[in-house]
Amino acid sequence: MNSLNEPTRALTKLSLKWSMIEEPTLSILDKFLLLADLGFDGVELDAPNELPMGEVVAARDRSGLAIPGVINSMHWKAPLTDPDPAVRQVGVEAIRTALDNAREYGASTVLVVPGVVNAQTSYSQAYALAQTELRKVLDHAETTGVSIAIENVWNDFLLSPLEAARFVDEFGSARVGWYFDVGNVLRYSRPAHWIEALGKRIIKIDIKEFSLTRMNADGPWKGFEVELGEGDCDWATVNSALLASGYSGWGSVEMPGGDRHRLKALKESADRIAAL
Repeated sequence: MNSLNEPTRALTKLSLKWSMIEEPTLSILDKFLLLADLGFDGVELDAPNELPMGEVVAARDRSGLAIPGVINSMHWKAPLTDPDPAVRQVGVEAIRTALDNAREYGASTVLVVPGVVNAQTSYSQAYALAQTELRKVLDHAETTGVSIAIENVWNDFLLSPLEAARFVDEFGSARVGWYFDVGNVLRYSRPAHWIEALGKRIIKIDIKEFSLTRMNADGPWKGFEVELGEGDCDWATVNSALLASGYSGWGSVEMPGGDRHRLKALKESADRIAAL
């Protein structure tokens, strides 16, 4: 029997990404009210963005919907590992702005893709540059009280959970953690193994599906073209691993969005996954 203080569910609150709301005629407030009506607990916004801060905060307060985190909107356009120092500086300033926006929204994290390995930037160069540039925003993270949550993506970088754990630990800061995207690792590893290795470093979860069958038949990117619960993610094992690591908190749906009907279906699927 679980003690009164021991969590029994890993994904206790559900959010989704602002860009998934495909209702162009709705105002900011109406979009917040729509998500609240569908039963979502929160929504994550990109930042920096062009949304009026006052309208967003007012919509948050009126709807009762939380903004648990924001996503750095510039990490692909201005990677922290770009060979050009001017590009890297743009990326650093974007994170600072995202941290400021997150504080005003009441968010606890800024999701950051730490860099990209490619023909211009080697793996070892990316590792060194990403750490150097991220260190420049640690003081601002402390000032805002918002954590930097590094996400695993298909960027040919930080491909091992042990390496990811080391990368976080080397900052020596409680303001650096991991935003674990479940679906993104299925291409080359098992999500539960990442959760075991990352443990308490995980501060947010992305709920995404992936099909190895589709990947093998039609190519890597086709693996994402499957509905929640219909791919190869063993969500019950993921939930158990998260609980074993001490995680109990937000899960953010990151899937192709749509109108009210589509978002309702995603919420129902996410509820089923969270209950496993």
